[in-house]
Amino acid sequence: MGGYAKDICVVGGAGHVGLPLALAFAAADRNVIIYDLDTATMDVISNGTMPFVEHGAEPLLEQALREDRLTFTAEPQQIEQAEYVIVAIGTPVDEYLNPKLRALLDLFKGLRPYLSPSQTIIIRSTVFPGTCRHVERVLDEEEDQWKIAYCPERIAQGFAIRELSELPQIVSGTSSETVESAARLFALFAPEIVRLEIEEAELAKLFSNAWRYVQFAASNQFYMLANTVGADFNRIRDAMVRGYGRAASLPKAGFAAGPCLLKDTMQLAALNSNNFWLGHSAMMVNEGLPSFIVESLNRKYDLAGMRVGILGMAFKADVDDTRDSLSYKLGKILRFHGAVVGYSDEFAKDPTFVSKEELLRTSQVIIVGVPHSAYHSLVVPPGLDVVDLWGILPKQV
Repeated sequence: MGGYAKDICVVGGAGHVGLPLALAFAAADRNVIIYDLDTATMDVISNGTMPFVEHGAEPLLEQALREDRLTFTAEPQQIEQAEYVIVAIGTPVDEYLNPKLRALLDLFKGLRPYLSPSQTIIIRSTVFPGTCRHVERVLDEEEDQWKIAYCPERIAQGFAIRELSELPQIVSGTSSETVESAARLFALFAPEIVRLEIEEAELAKLFSNAWRYVQFAASNQFYMLANTVGADFNRIRDAMVRGYGRAASLPKAGFAAGPCLLKDTMQLAALNSNNFWLGHSAMMVNEGLPSFIVESLNRKYDLAGMRVGILGMAFKADVDDTRDSLSYKLGKILRFHGAVVGYSDEFAKDPTFVSKEELLRTSQVIIVGVPHSAYHSLVVPPGLDVVDLWGILPKQV
């Protein structure tokens, strides 16, 4: 990589997607600029501390800082120094679950003075189909041939460091030259490069998350059906998947939440004039699971004044990210019915949280919100009512 002072600039490089990617490139002996407007978080990173749980990242951060592979900046003119510019910012939906493209397009308009057609510009964010072509039009004011690539991230949050070197990388672009440029970059650590047309790549990312969301909905609907007739869904599922490959992909029941699965499923609905009934049905099931749990408890108890504890407030296991966690929705519904609700989490920090031991000691009912590894060996006192839809707690003594 020549002609530029730095190899790569990661826009949004202090976030959950951008930072692990920056560390992976630094570990591949590339000089990386982390560009982000969150200067407080960049100060934390530059002092050698990860701002969130990312398993395996600490040694890479320490190495990158020791070898002076990382530069931190909130000044957009620094982007001019990089041969590759990777955009890894969030792409949310609005209150009507329609995609909000304005933030991404405004970002490119704002960065336009600092970008060049000679750079390879890689969009890493999940985008509504057609967005990358729109970005090309935003930049192509003077009919220059810009190199716009779309290379979606497909990692499981918290495990990006491992998965970046294990998962094939989808690569697409507005020209064959762009595709090959992006392919060379990701070949630094990806075991395989999968080339697609740019619209195919946009859909592949959305389809992947929607498929996962629909799978969770199937398990959650089965859980509700089993619960309705007093059957143990986890015993049923274990019997289904044991030695039977055609059922092996059935996940455990549990909260399907976080900043991606529902959002990306609804982006597909918006693409098809809201005619994505499978996705809408999955949303009704997954978002309705907290209400189902509370309704089931309400048939057994008078919840008014009852002490109910929720184990796990993050949106998934063994991370500290609580964005869009359904544990909070569950807590709100419980309080609406008069319950006194306590929260605990092994990774997420909040002054109102208590330890898992205290939650067990002070609660009359415990609900497992997320299957953190620390709960697998948790000793549940006899007589404590437990709602363990994930099926991870050991049997009560």
